Amino acid sequence: MEDEGIIISPDTKRENRVPPGQRLTEKFPTLHAGSVPRYDLSKWTFKITGLVEEKKTLSYEEFMSLPMVKVFSDVHCVTGWSRLNNLWEGVSTSVIKELVNILPEAKFVIVHCAEGWTTNLTLEDFFQADVLFVAKLDNEPNTAKHGAPCRLVVPRLYFWKSAKWVERLEFIAKDKPGFWETRGYHNHGDPWKEERYSYY
Repeated sequence: MEDEGIIISPDTKRENRVPPGQRLTEKFPTLHAGSVPRYDLSKWTFKITGLVEEKKTLSYEEFMSLPMVKVFSDVHCVTGWSRLNNLWEGVSTSVIKELVNILPEAKFVIVHCAEGWTTNLTLEDFFQADVLFVAKLDNEPNTAKHGAPCRLVVPRLYFWKSAKWVERLEFIAKDKPGFWETRGYHNHGDPWKEERYSYY
């Protein structure tokens, strides 16, 4: 895809875009434990906490009014399916740096989601240019079963790192594995290295 203003995820430029052990699908499976949360958007907030100079809380309207970008990427799920050629639109994680001053000792971010779900990322992974909080997929509004009102998308890692129903970011100094990471999933999750599971 060549379109001025669209961020192209680097993995889409690979000669072979399907990582080891993956199979292609044109569908978009929805996998999650538990039920889909229901939100009153007039009460929903997005919080930034942890190692920042000053905590920040945004309403849904404030969050959705932030500058948005478009990202063209592939998706690779740890369960074995891959979906190519996804066009996302939403708030780049780089905007977070404009909202708060992150303290130098912060090296990781914990993404807190509905019902206590979490995932962990290095700041290097979190602030890649193709990482965003999505509002739209393929020019259509994102849906609740796919993580609306706020889903993180981290194109270069397995899709469980693209946490659904995000409510809060917590910047921390030492890594803290998230929900799936403490239950056997790899702490990093690079699909090209087949970092599916941990064995420690």
